Amino acid sequence: MSEAMMDFNDSPEQANYRMQCRSWLAEALTDFDGRRPHFPDFDVPEVMAAARAWQSRKAAAGYAAISSPRGYGGGGGSRIEQEIFDQEERASPAPFTDVFDIGLGMALPTMAAFATPEQKSALLPPLIAGRDIWCQLFSEPSCGSDLAAVRTRAIRDGTDWILDGQKIWTSYAQHADYGLILTRSNPDVPKHKGLTCFFIDMRAPGVEVRPIVQMAGIAEYNEVFFTGVRVPDAQRLGEVDGGWSVALSTLMHERTLGGAGKVRGLTIADIIEGARKLQIGDVPALADGAVRERIADWWIDMEGIRLNYYRALTLLTRGETPGPEFSAGKLMSGRQVQEMAAFMLDLSGPSAIDIGDDSDSAGLAMEWLMAARRRLAGGADEIMKNILAERVLGLPVEPRLDKDIPFRDLF
Repeated sequence: MSEAMMDFNDSPEQANYRMQCRSWLAEALTDFDGRRPHFPDFDVPEVMAAARAWQSRKAAAGYAAISSPRGYGGGGGSRIEQEIFDQEERASPAPFTDVFDIGLGMALPTMAAFATPEQKSALLPPLIAGRDIWCQLFSEPSCGSDLAAVRTRAIRDGTDWILDGQKIWTSYAQHADYGLILTRSNPDVPKHKGLTCFFIDMRAPGVEVRPIVQMAGIAEYNEVFFTGVRVPDAQRLGEVDGGWSVALSTLMHERTLGGAGKVRGLTIADIIEGARKLQIGDVPALADGAVRERIADWWIDMEGIRLNYYRALTLLTRGETPGPEFSAGKLMSGRQVQEMAAFMLDLSGPSAIDIGDDSDSAGLAMEWLMAARRRLAGGADEIMKNILAERVLGLPVEPRLDKDIPFRDLF
């Protein structure tokens, strides 16, 4: 008796939709010059202007948030249709729109689940259209992997809350109009039970943003300080002291941003093309058996990552919550991109040192310099390994001795 094989090809309806997306992209991109930096620096006005223009154009055509309701500016389609469009867009010369990823991938589903109907109607359409930029204010200097240990205080003052504290590693906060923030509202209960989540105006008095310049010279991340920031209780998401459930919902969506299906960067095709151009002695590097072996290993790994991502996507389309699939994809893809970039830099030799031009070698150097962040953002490799160890391998969970101790007594 033969076993049924899983079919990863498009259905006829999906194939038609793919051609529709491909046709629209070709027409919609005619007045964009197609020149893109190796990595986008949204502090450059031209890069930000192109991102906003492209996001607005997608929104007008229903492609900016395909699986979100039309009433909020989305496309009213399915997750599979969103994935098909994403694949076609990544293969096109469309302007980079990473600055909107946090808003679309994390703030939008969180607001859709916890905000009031009036707030959704007011805030989601400009988020989808790229008029407003959102950030996520979770990590702090004393808590990243242990998110429930946040110390930023939220103290009730009538119908408002007063926020004081600091966040760090906040992507694109320097450009953000709004942010999701997790705060400590009750230090007298165990750490997971005394958290409250809000959305805040990033231009409010008392909010200070300080960009962090990375090795490659780009500032994607920021420190954000809060000094007496007044937030109306109407901007609270979820119950008072019930912010952990809101945060978990947000983090589940964050995992999808780091999965293999969403990662842009070096591909196997890029590696093969680069190995054709680069020389080992007097012959192309691709002719070397050891080089071909490394490429074959990476192809096998990437295919496994891709199929694992499709497994998680299938669960989402059924209304189910993926387990560790996104964690596995993030762990594998982040490490692999870094390894591939390092290998190609070795093949390139001294020419790869200069990152100040648009050459292929400069692109490889940028890939390697920026790759490390993929192994940290959205959960470090060690956290992903813990998730897989506990939820897949069934190993004992890490000891959590502070689980039932009031937060105030931990310090």
